[in-house]
Amino acid sequence: MTASGIIEILIYFGVIVAITKPMGLFLVAVYDGRRTFLHPALRWLETVTYKSSGIREDEEQHWTRYSISLIAFSAISFLFVYVIQRLQAYLPLNPQNFGTPVMAPDLAFNTAVSFVTNTNWQSYSGESTLSYFVQMAALTVQNFCSGAAGMAVAVALVRGFSRQQTKTIGNFWVDLTRGTVYVLLPLSIIGALFLCSQGVIQNLKPNDVVTTLEGVKQVIPMGPVASQEAIKMVGTNGGGFFGANSAHPFENPTPFTNFIQLVMIFSIPAGLTYLFGRMVKDTRQGWALFATMSLLFLIGVFVCYPAEQHGNPILTNLGLESAATAGQAGGNMEGKEVRFGIATSALFTTVTTDASCGAVNNAHDSLTPLAGLVPLFNIETGEVIFGGVGAGLYGMLLFAIVAVFIAGLMVGRTPEYIGKKIEQKEVKMAMLALIATAASILIFAGLSSVIGFSKNGYWNPAGAAIANLTNNGPHGFSEILYAFASGAGNNGSAFAGINTNTPWYNLTLGLDMLIGRFLFIIPLLAAAGSLAAKKRIASTAGTFPTHGPLFVGLLAGVVVIVGALTYFPALALGPIVEHFLLESGKLFASLPFGGFWS
Repeated sequence: MTASGIIEILIYFGVIVAITKPMGLFLVAVYDGRRTFLHPALRWLETVTYKSSGIREDEEQHWTRYSISLIAFSAISFLFVYVIQRLQAYLPLNPQNFGTPVMAPDLAFNTAVSFVTNTNWQSYSGESTLSYFVQMAALTVQNFCSGAAGMAVAVALVRGFSRQQTKTIGNFWVDLTRGTVYVLLPLSIIGALFLCSQGVIQNLKPNDVVTTLEGVKQVIPMGPVASQEAIKMVGTNGGGFFGANSAHPFENPTPFTNFIQLVMIFSIPAGLTYLFGRMVKDTRQGWALFATMSLLFLIGVFVCYPAEQHGNPILTNLGLESAATAGQAGGNMEGKEVRFGIATSALFTTVTTDASCGAVNNAHDSLTPLAGLVPLFNIETGEVIFGGVGAGLYGMLLFAIVAVFIAGLMVGRTPEYIGKKIEQKEVKMAMLALIATAASILIFAGLSSVIGFSKNGYWNPAGAAIANLTNNGPHGFSEILYAFASGAGNNGSAFAGINTNTPWYNLTLGLDMLIGRFLFIIPLLAAAGSLAAKKRIASTAGTFPTHGPLFVGLLAGVVVIVGALTYFPALALGPIVEHFLLESGKLFASLPFGGFWS
């Protein structure tokens, strides 16, 4: 590691700490329905939305109605995005004349599910597949909607802890509207204007065709990039306008834009931890969650960074040598944008997979095995290390329920958290969410390693892993495992090196995303309803304190241990064994059926 790289990481973390409280206070005011400095400019838009949609602002919902509203909204959004993709040839703002056959039914299904679930997994390159109208009216709109839905669920769960002896946890439609109007929309407008000032393009022009100095024709893509880039970061969506995502100079032109985009990713998830403390009337509780997330974030980035800085032990600046050599001179720059370098790329890799954003400024497929283990494990924790907008908070609260349950078992008393007894129902709902996500990842990854369809569409008993991978051995397995972890974790980043634009992967990844989103959210809303109906109890001498270093350590340990116990066998077959093979001087060649040479 270098001193400048460490300083950059610490400055970034300092900025996040500084904005957490102001962002949290603003979010509390928004979701409590109190007047903010944005109300004079935007209250009319909120009011018009309620009146045009038949929403009663003062009406609240039971957790079952709240869940049904969420599912209904998501289902309608899915149909809209699917249909608009299939009809893009007949819709306006299509200067490249992309036709309906470009977006096949299975790919349209995968993309619609992806953006509705805030995953934004992309098995295509947007600049060569989707029209401007589809990019704006379907995908960018869903970046707002899915992000606001995640925040609404988080706030509903917090109300479960903060309220007592009530049957309601808020109104989904009101929470959705407020999150969009007062949080995501203003931040995205500011972010888009900033990105435009730095060189990110925003236009509706056809692609430019220019002649290079060598006399070769080159197509330079155009489009409404800044508007989609801003909400993809603020809403932790991650779906880029270009296939290269945030490594593309039209999306992320300078180190300054790169730094601001990193701040945009963590800003709302960090602020939601303070919202939690304020709403339960004990800010120490919110800071404890923030401290847990920060601890796990710093561990991740300071594992990823030195692994990349050390580089490949087989390679030196002189070429391919034995494993006993000093390592890759200067660190691993393979797959990196030279504008950013190793430290910034390691930071971006960690942040984007901590926050279920999915935007990438480097190729994760080119990371060293231990560095690649970090984003994979980040996602497999359930995206709770700050996580997505809303998703990080409600995911970490799920682990808090598990942590206090374990603490209760240790001391032989009923566990309590924020003045609420954690009983059978809450623990069952938490475990259901964890098991459903893990089962989806491991089952689909296992199946895809042995069965599937080959590139020509025929049944291939040798498996999709062989038919659609560009790498073999443990690295190839890591590509499959990462894909399904990214889907179920609603992250959307890709390890790359794998062709997922096939019927098998499009359909299984689509199901994977749905399971990871809704079989995680619905149990938590049920737990929120159960908690809201309970009476708050006063703390006693036997109450386990949940605001100090002991709880932070316990909570972080539960996150790591649950992730390790669940996924260690799979990780051992992927990045872990690849690391030891690399250290011993063995590489897997691109052979038809795998194998390695040394």
